[in-house]
Formats: sequence, C-alpha cells, structure tokens
Amino acid sequence: MNAEISKKENLLYRTLLALVLIVLAAALRIAPHLWNFTPVGAMALFSGAVLRDRRLAFFFPLLALFAGDLFVGFHKLIPIVYASFLVNVVIGLWLRDRRTIARISLATLLGAIQFFIVTNFAVWQFLGGYPHTGSGLVACYIVGIPLFWNTLGGDALYAALLFGGYALAERLIPALHASAQRATTTDH
Repeated sequence: MNAEISKKENLLYRTLLALVLIVLAAALRIAPHLWNFTPVGAMALFSGAVLRDRRLAFFFPLLALFAGDLFVGFHKLIPIVYASFLVNVVIGLWLRDRRTIARISLATLLGAIQFFIVTNFAVWQFLGGYPHTGSGLVACYIVGIPLFWNTLGGDALYAALLFGGYALAERLIPALHASAQRATTTDH
C-alpha cells in the first residue's frame, strides 16, 4: 500500500511542477516581447508531453491562453489560434515517455510550422487583407515569414527552458525522480 501512495504522490508532485511551469510560461505571454516570440507553443507541447491527465493537458493551455488574452486582447482569429495550439498539445502527446533532445527539437519545429501554416491561411481567408487568389495566399505566407522565425525562436527557447527545467527538477528533487515512480510499481 505504501508503494501505491508513493506512486500517487510522485504523480501529484510531477503534475504540480508541470502546472507551475505552464503558469509561469503563460504569465510571460503578457510581458513585452517581439511579435510571436512567446512561450505559448512550447507550453502546449510541454503540456501534452508531461501532463498525464489528457483533459488537463488540453484544458490548461486553453485556460492559460484565455487568461493571457484578457490582458492582450481578443481578435477574430482566436478560435483558429487556440485550435492550432491544441495541435501542439497533440504533438506533445507524441513525446510522452520518449522525451529526448532530438524529439523535442523535432516537435518544436513541427509545432511552429503547423502554427505558421494554419494561422497565415486564416489571415488570408478571414481578414480580407489579401485577395482570395493563389498569389494572394502566397503573398500572405511571404509576409508572415519573419513571424515564423519569431515563433520558432520563441518555441525553441521556451521548450528548452520548460523541458530542461522539468528534467533538472526530476534529477534534483527526490520526490520527482522518475526512478522512484518506476520503483514503486515493482515494490509489491
């Protein structure tokens, strides 16, 4: 019975640490920053990769986005932007139990690319700043390239901080040791 309590405590501590890191990342979104250089994409990846409860993994980034938008402001493309960040959560699910630097890097790149494709298409389709032609769509994507680099840079920096900080905490704080969680499943 003690092993089961220990496993539950380990999961609780790991979840609380992940949620604290997500809240910190969400708070940084309202700080002054370059356009699209935010922790939101990395936060969504991290949430999918680390939070064991899938409902929390999807809900918490949405809550963080909404809370940030109370300060930043709302716009017409919010539903599409939120949906795109939920895709990042799904990409993060692919990282579960397989978090390596290479996989996190690939997930970060995929998240930034899908965000660029989805949101620029939405700008072209719904905001009326570009003609609804093939050349208008291409022009929209070309104008968005600097924002893509900002998105990728922000995602890469914050993914390194979130995943790196979490891995460091797992190594330094005994209650978070992944080996403690595995050991409790074999101690019956």
